[in-house]
Amino acid sequence: MTPVTRQHVLGLYRKIFRIAKKWQSASGQTEETIQEKEYIKNEAKTLFRRNKNVTDPKLIKQCIEECEARIEIGLHYNIPYPRPIHLPPMGLAHKQGRMLQRQEKLRKISKPIYLKSHDEVS
Repeated sequence: MTPVTRQHVLGLYRKIFRIAKKWQSASGQTEETIQEKEYIKNEAKTLFRRNKNVTDPKLIKQCIEECEARIEIGLHYNIPYPRPIHLPPMGLAHKQGRMLQRQEKLRKISKPIYLKSHDEVS
């Protein structure tokens, strides 16, 4: 990891904790605010620790993009949790065969960047 990339990643990590410190839930309830702050901190710690040994520049760039996207979406919608996606059900493909494999591949490709690591952590 280059020094510039390292500074960028550490800056994102600090930014997340500053956001968590100032976070207010949409409902305004104290209990809910505390839960959301804890979720933000725990999610950041888990993902950053899991990716601390990543050395591939492309993968590092992808992780940075995901982090920035999740920050922006969380601030915009005022919810710390990843937004759900609505993909069409897999009712059109047969239970076996190339059609099912192709449809699964398309679903994987169409997954938004801000949800790439969410399924792995949860």
